[in-house]
Amino acid sequence: MSGITRITQVATVGIRVTNQQKATEFYVGELGFEVRRDVPFGGGRWIEVAPPGAATTLALVPEGVPVGVRLATRDAEADHADLRARGVDADAELVRTGPGVPPMFTVRDPDGNDLILVESS
Repeated sequence: MSGITRITQVATVGIRVTNQQKATEFYVGELGFEVRRDVPFGGGRWIEVAPPGAATTLALVPEGVPVGVRLATRDAEADHADLRARGVDADAELVRTGPGVPPMFTVRDPDGNDLILVESS
């Protein structure tokens, strides 16, 4: 049975970096990407870069932050409830880490790949 989610786009692909500053310099200086987001996150920063005009970004994530594909959804809570009710392998709980961080949760596809659904406005 297929269902309808509120997913709107492949938003961000998180990749592991050992040094966010050096990674940012490479993507911006060598590949010509632009910085789309650079904000405090936990004890570090959340940095997203992308080619000019691209809809999907790369998140340059440090150790301890999940890597993988992040999908934008209009309503994380509703998608979480719907997917779990249909038996999709999804986190037991919606993650809410605090002010300024949108609600999110992870689902796993049949091959065990993590897809992180993040609410976007």
